[in-house]
Amino acid sequence: MNALAADVVLTTVEQQVHQLRELAKDGRYAEALPAALTLSATVPENRDVLYFVARSQRLLGRTDEALRTLERLEESHPNFSLLHEERGHCFVVLRDAQNAIKSLLRAVNINPALPSSWNLLEGLYRMTGDDANAATAAAHVATLKNLSGEVVRATSLFSDGDLQVAENVVRAYLLRAGSDVEAMRLLARIGMAREVFDDAELLLDAVLTFAPDYQAARHDYARVLVERHKYAQAFAETERLLGIEPHNPDYRTLHAIASVGIGKHDKAIDLYRELLREAPADAGLHLSLAHSLKTQGRQAEAIDAYRASAATRPNFGDAYWSLANLKTYRFTDDEIERMRTEESAPDTPAVDRYHLCFALGKAFEDRGDFAASWSCYERGNAQKRVESRYRPEIVETNTRKQIDVCTREFFAARARSGDERPDAIFIVGLPRAGSTLLEQILASHTQVEGTQELAEIPRIVLDLQGRQPNFDDPRYPGVLAEMSAEDFRRLGAKYLDETRVYRSGRPYFIDKMPNNFRHLGLIHLMLPNAKIIDARREPMACCFSNLKQLYATGQEFAYSVDDIARYYRTYLELMRHWDEALPGQVLRVHHEDVVQDLEGSVRRLLNFCGLEFEPGCLEFHETQRGVRTASSEQVRRPIFRDGLDQWTNYEPWLGPLKEALGDAVSNYLG
Repeated sequence: MNALAADVVLTTVEQQVHQLRELAKDGRYAEALPAALTLSATVPENRDVLYFVARSQRLLGRTDEALRTLERLEESHPNFSLLHEERGHCFVVLRDAQNAIKSLLRAVNINPALPSSWNLLEGLYRMTGDDANAATAAAHVATLKNLSGEVVRATSLFSDGDLQVAENVVRAYLLRAGSDVEAMRLLARIGMAREVFDDAELLLDAVLTFAPDYQAARHDYARVLVERHKYAQAFAETERLLGIEPHNPDYRTLHAIASVGIGKHDKAIDLYRELLREAPADAGLHLSLAHSLKTQGRQAEAIDAYRASAATRPNFGDAYWSLANLKTYRFTDDEIERMRTEESAPDTPAVDRYHLCFALGKAFEDRGDFAASWSCYERGNAQKRVESRYRPEIVETNTRKQIDVCTREFFAARARSGDERPDAIFIVGLPRAGSTLLEQILASHTQVEGTQELAEIPRIVLDLQGRQPNFDDPRYPGVLAEMSAEDFRRLGAKYLDETRVYRSGRPYFIDKMPNNFRHLGLIHLMLPNAKIIDARREPMACCFSNLKQLYATGQEFAYSVDDIARYYRTYLELMRHWDEALPGQVLRVHHEDVVQDLEGSVRRLLNFCGLEFEPGCLEFHETQRGVRTASSEQVRRPIFRDGLDQWTNYEPWLGPLKEALGDAVSNYLG
């Protein structure tokens, strides 16, 4: 073994790769390759090592070996652009122009910042007489030449998933260069990839100030606005983009998403149908169409669209789970067998696998096979929890700080704070606790607008937490003590202004974001005359219902017995505090009471909200409106009682849940 290879045990892989690259700079591939092969045997799936081996093999004239190495590399890293570029180089050596073009195109589709690939493509297209594509490749070469070398390098790193290195390069460049819109846009895209959407929004807003006609940046900006649930702004931005390119499929898709966000479901449905005429094999478009149809209560059409989505991509777990999530759909024997096959297939992606687990859990539950059902729910939860970044300590720390800061005396000293308009009715609690039913009852009143789970309060909380929040020692809620009455009035007015897009003119509207129970102090300070309703459900029934529910986003506490039990106990603790600190401000409504005494519960709800009784509230299932939550189909039927004790079918497996809930099982009534 040569000296370089002998250093394997003494240095990190990164250091060894650096040493290999130093040898390559001097053209010493004959020395570097044996060491690289030795290192590859130690770390057989390392991307950079395998790439170096393949490149060295090609440059040493061992092209067939290089292609075999690239096959190995593709098994682990199929979306690594330099792998496809290197394969293109190999085919050029073999004088196989068509395969070279195919490989290089795949490279630049993954990573557009590859000058070598574009240069090769231009030459290959000219050689094959394809002048139009040669001109396109040449234009890309010219574009890259006009960019800073640091921006090109950082873009290439970003495209291949090397986010930290890309960020380091582009930040260092911006410190020297100042306002370079390409670099700022790239930094925003890195932020988007890391889900730091507030930073990305600020950067893109600045880019568009410097370059208002930069359509790619405006498209990124609209995407960020959607991620931040600023749907009204996203709708306006996508309308502007469509005014320039009305047939752009990416702009139309994003416009449809924004339309859904502001409740324009008919517009979204038309857009999705139009897009599907052009791309009928797009499983995601079928799924999005089905979601909008479901929200509008068009269940038969939604089922057809969900089935079309599954037919287009047989292992598309979300399509099957969405059928199960209708709660009223019953799978056929063939569908169950198909789901089982796809769930067990080794090449089924993890995200599809756990969606299929939850769908199978519901399928077996409907057939009364509760052992098989629980096995599927348990498997799906375990897989989902593995990818979750949920930390229960963050919620518990927030709860302790809310109790410390938001005392009765604290509120008394700020009694004249906030915007005094009484428009908002907040329904809070845990998911699956009956909040959608309460919303549907209230939205059946002629004075009340039903909206959806609005993101405005969580977004205000994020802003109060500040940039780069420390969740172990958070700025919020302590920052509330530093704010003035005018600050709270401004936030209340901002909330009412931003939620106006969801309203059609009725005096009152509902915000049904369940997790807002954690922020009732802030809500009361912002909107002292808002009504707050706590939707509560018996803990075993509520927690089990969460354990069998797969949420589209958020609610990460719902994927383990311990997490959901801790969350429920924390919820009880904080709600007891709000009862003490804000006496009379929160109406508690138990789901079991609504089921057993609908009229009495409706009259109590309306009385608390200062509304006259209307018989239509008892016929809530006849109210025609969009409902986006998991209970959308259930609230379109008369109230049913058979779901109250559904959890008892799973009692043999729920001992750990009951133990984790502890005394909450008996003291939840409050």
